[in-house]
Amino acid sequence: GDPKVPVLYEVERTRTGKSFSVRTVKAIQHGKPIFTCQASFQLSQESPVQHQFTMPAVPPPEELLTQEELIQKFLQNPNLAERYRKHLNKIQAEDVPIDIKPVNPPDIFCLEPQEPKQLFWVRARGYIGETDMKVHCCVAAYISDYAFLGTALLPHRQYRIKFMVSLDHSMWFHASFRADHWMLYECESPWAGGCRGLVQGRLWRRDGTLAVTCAQEGVIRVEQTPNQSKL
Repeated sequence: GDPKVPVLYEVERTRTGKSFSVRTVKAIQHGKPIFTCQASFQLSQESPVQHQFTMPAVPPPEELLTQEELIQKFLQNPNLAERYRKHLNKIQAEDVPIDIKPVNPPDIFCLEPQEPKQLFWVRARGYIGETDMKVHCCVAAYISDYAFLGTALLPHRQYRIKFMVSLDHSMWFHASFRADHWMLYECESPWAGGCRGLVQGRLWRRDGTLAVTCAQEGVIRVEQTPNQSKL
């Protein structure tokens, strides 16, 4: 998209029922679609059929370092290769409106394959408050895309990324939540191949309630020559 050009949104009433309604949205710039979305809405309904997975047992966010603190720790290593130092400085300079505390941060100095799973405590920076739940859903959608597809690369850390971008992103909202409160983001990648990767995620409230489920498929292209040590 072009941030300097207004976006025209076309909304199609795909289906309107008593309990469920579907809307298809197309965002257009310069006469071409740049984004398509299908949203399903449901009236609140009670049901005895209820279950969920169990939230992973992890340390609370108060006991963990932020992403910025971890990067600063890595930068203090005098043996860090210069190009990786530049990359970490670039990440640190980004103005990301999310507080992130990795539960199991990967060792950036090790290129050994790792299990394609990640856990983060995440929340929006600043105060959002008890506003319309749709605002918190929009913020959660932004948060859910951050570092999500990278989970599929953990077993392949010896390769340098040439190109990586999401193809589609789906979300299911299960319970109310506050996007400006800490939530545990559980990410895993069940499959990768053919220059594509599939990732799945769950956003948990601190009380153990599963609030959001996510899924994403993306393009992943890497250089065929493996990376060298970062030290």
